[in-house]
Amino acid sequence: MQVLGLAVWFSMSAVVPSLRNDWGLTAGGAVWLTASVQIGFVAGAVISTSLNLPDRVAPHRLLAAGAAAAAVCTVALALFADRSAVAVPLRFLTGMFLAAVYPTGMKLMASWSGSAGRGRTMGVLIAALTLGSTLPHLIAGLGSLPWRGVLLTAAASGLVGSAIALALVRPGPHAASAPPARNPRYALTMFTERGPRLANLGYFGHMWELYALWTWIPTFLLAAPAARDLPGSVEITVFLSMGIGGAVGCLLGGWGADRYGRSPAAVTALLLSGLCCLLSPLLLDAPPAVLFVFCTIWGAAVIADSGVFSTSLSEVADQRYMGTALTGQTAIGFALTVVTIQFTPLLAEAVGWRYAFLLLAPGPLAGALAMRAFGRGAASAPAARGSA
Repeated sequence: MQVLGLAVWFSMSAVVPSLRNDWGLTAGGAVWLTASVQIGFVAGAVISTSLNLPDRVAPHRLLAAGAAAAAVCTVALALFADRSAVAVPLRFLTGMFLAAVYPTGMKLMASWSGSAGRGRTMGVLIAALTLGSTLPHLIAGLGSLPWRGVLLTAAASGLVGSAIALALVRPGPHAASAPPARNPRYALTMFTERGPRLANLGYFGHMWELYALWTWIPTFLLAAPAARDLPGSVEITVFLSMGIGGAVGCLLGGWGADRYGRSPAAVTALLLSGLCCLLSPLLLDAPPAVLFVFCTIWGAAVIADSGVFSTSLSEVADQRYMGTALTGQTAIGFALTVVTIQFTPLLAEAVGWRYAFLLLAPGPLAGALAMRAFGRGAASAPAARGSA
């Protein structure tokens, strides 16, 4: 359901080259087509957390409604939009409705897994998100559809995902037995507790990098001398490296979180993706095969830890408000993505795309420090519980 439901997320990023010709789209306009989705997601997540929707509404119904509404907004954009002024509000609404899809999906997946296997379970979910987010690049790269056709195909995927959620998805045996009392402040209250605070800080560092990379990696690759010799088109390269490579990274990250612990898995992925940021200026001139391998490693590392943060927070937050905690986490994280999505092309204008991704490196490095501290706390927790 997540693969299909989230296909609308980056649907506009996949058709930006066509819109530059059809709409005379500027670099600033391209930024807002992506940033408006992120801002809409934040707005939707804030509304959801303030009303405790993921904890007080049947999650599969909330999931289905969010996916269907986001798909309808994408259909409207494909059929009626002829300039950015029309597209941006529709993209904002798309993001707002997607706030009912991704965090609610995390809560549902957690309800089907105990702590021992939750890392792998969340890894599967984030792998689905990764494939869904990059699916429009595959649609655009394989077919000869016009940009409106790409959007309509992504929207159709979203509607199918909504139907699957409504007909087949249900909460698991670990779900809360009854809705809790409304507590709109819990999304902020959790920051007073050490475990949730550090898990969130690690996630924020991860988000500083992730969506700016996903948004601008096609433009980065187009600036490479070897761009024409990459496997398939740039769109296919993005799907293979960020989509397939990212999905594999999610599964490895989830397995590592269960096998070696939440903190070591997250720190390893964060440091590797941070190193890729630092190496990106050197790899832009690499031969096509080397550049493709580098992007695949980066695509795996940049998302491998995402499920680890969700798993960590789901285990240390108040279980009655797990959905609220996960939605609050994503609300702040996606607000940070707006900053880096906006400033990465501005830096590229000043220094070129060769050095633009250096802006992203501080995020994963700061996140690694937070998750290292989280691990030290987790290591001492069993003794503390035993003495209590």
